[in-house]
Amino acid sequence: MYFFRSDLIDKKPVSVNVPHKKIMLCLNESSLNPFEILKKQIISKLENVPFNRYYNEITAELYQKLADYAGVSEENLAFGNGADEMLYYIFNSVRDNNESFAVSLAPSYFDYKSYSRAVGLGIKFYDLDKNYDFNVEEFSKFADDKNCKLVIICNPNNPTGNLFGDDKIIRTIENNYDRLVLLDETYFEFSKKTFSDYINRFPNLIIVRSFSKAFAAAGLRHLSLLIQAITVVMLDNKNIFLKQIEKTIMLREKLFKSLSLLPKIEIRNTATNFLPFSFGEKTIELFDFLSRLLSRHEIAIRRIDTHPLLKNFVRVSIGNEQENNIFLEKVSEFISVK
Repeated sequence: MYFFRSDLIDKKPVSVNVPHKKIMLCLNESSLNPFEILKKQIISKLENVPFNRYYNEITAELYQKLADYAGVSEENLAFGNGADEMLYYIFNSVRDNNESFAVSLAPSYFDYKSYSRAVGLGIKFYDLDKNYDFNVEEFSKFADDKNCKLVIICNPNNPTGNLFGDDKIIRTIENNYDRLVLLDETYFEFSKKTFSDYINRFPNLIIVRSFSKAFAAAGLRHLSLLIQAITVVMLDNKNIFLKQIEKTIMLREKLFKSLSLLPKIEIRNTATNFLPFSFGEKTIELFDFLSRLLSRHEIAIRRIDTHPLLKNFVRVSIGNEQENNIFLEKVSEFISVK
């Protein structure tokens, strides 16, 4: 006898296999930690939060500051325990019956498939072309089905890192007026590109953002009053984070140029905080080499070769200057003997 949905019985659990290396360049986290600067302000804010209460005026303050930051009205906002939880809620909300499905471009964020499966929502993938782009009319036709409840576009796209044209996204939203279009803008702060101005124009548009990347808050994804208070302090000091975003972009450009100079390396520049690159048939050998390095040079990057367009590609997150230099040194060392 089974007590859970029949479509989950034969599925293998999602494996969260996070390596524990000295230099973590595999999860697109921020390597820059601004919280030492904000420690006094955070403690001061927390002193006024009554943790014995369910709700507090800090929630209203957070709504107001988030609305100001995003450039939208408070009624257009919802927030939760990380962008992934919001994706889960959206997928669950659009599922109408067992025939319901979403469509996504591919390759794109790996966990769209995981969350759709978790809520019993089907998902179909439309392959990008060799330039990591798509034909709007063909994609819209691909989604033209009464059971298609959601169209997903990650912009900038993860893991390819590129932005799609504004006109293509707007036309996709217009073509799919009778279903939700989800824009995943997790890397917005790095690309400076958002469609938040279109929220009131298109009732079928929903945008997901994250604090994990640009605001260095990957470890704060639990929406208690404590976290709400810390988030208010972060938004009060957003210029600190915005300056660090610019530094990350500078480090990305520097690493891109350095990797581009290495022989046999194919690399794609991005509008994010990561770079996809390939060393041809020896990419996985390079991946293993970096993972096996001893002492402080032990480096974790991420394989992204789950789609034919990304065959032999891996992804490196932008670290701090020292981490990037060690990574570059070790990649150069590997290439020199191959």
